[in-house]
Amino acid sequence: MRILLADDHSMFRESLRVLLEKQGFEVVGEAADGKEAAHLARQLEPDVALLDLDMPLRNGIDAAREIRRRAPGTATILLTMFEEDAYVMRALQAGARGYVLKAQAAAELVKAIREVARGSVYLSPEVSRAVVEACVAKKSLEDDPLTDRERHVLQLIAEGKTTRESAEILRVSFKTAESHRMQIMRKLDIHKTAGLVRYAIRRGLIRP
Repeated sequence: MRILLADDHSMFRESLRVLLEKQGFEVVGEAADGKEAAHLARQLEPDVALLDLDMPLRNGIDAAREIRRRAPGTATILLTMFEEDAYVMRALQAGARGYVLKAQAAAELVKAIREVARGSVYLSPEVSRAVVEACVAKKSLEDDPLTDRERHVLQLIAEGKTTRESAEILRVSFKTAESHRMQIMRKLDIHKTAGLVRYAIRRGLIRP
């Protein structure tokens, strides 16, 4: 089974690689941010992509969404410290097939990979309860008026990137990046950067 690893901590990726290779998996690529992860998934077409939720340039949830669109043969698993139900629900809505907490034993991650590769959905027990409770309570996520590209631009803004830096990362013109920024402000009715950062935190695009 071919695995792609995406986490911005190189030591964690290295430990994960050793663990997975001992279990007979083949690690075909590593990424340090969500943007690179989506690119490598399209290029390498791994069976499973393990994505950290909290990554720079593009968070794990949005990376999972892009991978589902650009590399539909790759199943995604979010590997994270955060068990809040809002993150779990958004990950599933983005097409993630698994959600595993980093605090769990290595055996659980191996089990998750095998389950997901067979077409099943795997959730850590703690987050399984959160999903059930959210469904029972009929909790609905706040509607997100932004497109995928606008959400990506918002994450970059919240990370402190200038419009010019965002344009370079997105490979678009300065004028296009500025247009995205103005459209985001108009849609959200938020006209200050601090307000955009607060919104990005609330939506789980970045951590405070």
